Formats: sequence, structure tokens, C-alpha cells
Amino acid sequence: MATVLSVSGSPSVSSRTAKLLRHLDIRLAAQGHQVIPLDVRTIPAEALLGADFQHPAIVEATELFARADGVVIGTPVYKAAYSGVLKALLDLLPQYALDGKTVLPLVTAGSTAHVLALDYALRPVLNSMGAAHIVQGWFTLDKDIIVGEDGGITVASATAASLAQVVDQFSAALGRTPLLAAAG
Repeated sequence: MATVLSVSGSPSVSSRTAKLLRHLDIRLAAQGHQVIPLDVRTIPAEALLGADFQHPAIVEATELFARADGVVIGTPVYKAAYSGVLKALLDLLPQYALDGKTVLPLVTAGSTAHVLALDYALRPVLNSMGAAHIVQGWFTLDKDIIVGEDGGITVASATAASLAQVVDQFSAALGRTPLLAAAG
């Protein structure tokens, strides 16, 4: 099937966003996709903030984006926008790093006041980077991601059902992307 790059844009080591993505990665892998996780926070700050395009971690991230058929981008929302570390990485990628790719945007936040960040902050950037198809994204409240003592997560049932549907739509779109590209 497809290769999916699963990108967590959270700067936090104990990120609910990253835990949610890794939870969703399991579903995508069970559907036959090769899933490659990327936590932006693990890229050295000097490479991101110094705009070091030649840094091995930036080169590797760029190669991961190039290899992927689909990209899941997850980010917490801070001050009505996606995270700064995600912005720093996206700024260092080639202008059309998402060209021909199917993209699933996901955001997490503490309040529904940030729900529009998905469509007004994140989606335009993904579109400007050439994404072939940006599927319906999803907004998840932090309170719906329950982290257990073992570090595993439980997602509130109504949210879990909706997330499963969004991930399944993304997976189905990945299956159609090569056909659409070949027909064009």
C-alpha cells in the first residue's frame, strides 16, 4: 500500500498530539500502510531555528516527505495557530514538498475556541505546499485524549469514532491517489 509520514508538530515530550498520532498510526498500519513517525521536536533546534538546510536532520526530514505518498500532520494549537516548531520545519522544506500527496491535518487544543485553526491556519499552508488532496481534517479537544499511567492513550468514544472515520477516509484517498495521478 502507501507510505505515510506521520508528523507530530508538538514541542512537548509528553505531547497528547504525538500520542494521538501514534495511536492513529496503528490503525493505518493495520490497513496495510507503511507508517513512518516523525516528531519535529526531535530535530535539533539549531537546525530548525538556524534554517540550516544542509543539516543532516533537515535533509532526512526532506527525504521522508519526498518518499511519502501521504502525510498526516498533527499539531497542538497555540494562540490560534499551529505550533512554531511545525512552522519552522515547514519553512525549511521545498516549496512544493507536498506535491502529489494526500494530506490529513489534525489539531488538538484545550478549547473549541481554536477549532478554526485547522481551516484558517494549517490548511492554507498545506495547500500552498502543493498537496494534491487535503482530506477532511479533525479537531480534538485535549480532554478527549486520556493518557494512562503506562503512557498509552484512550480516546473518548465519540471522538474515537469520528477519528476512525477520518483516518479511514484518508486511507481510502491514499488508495485512489495513484489512479488519479496516472489518469491526469
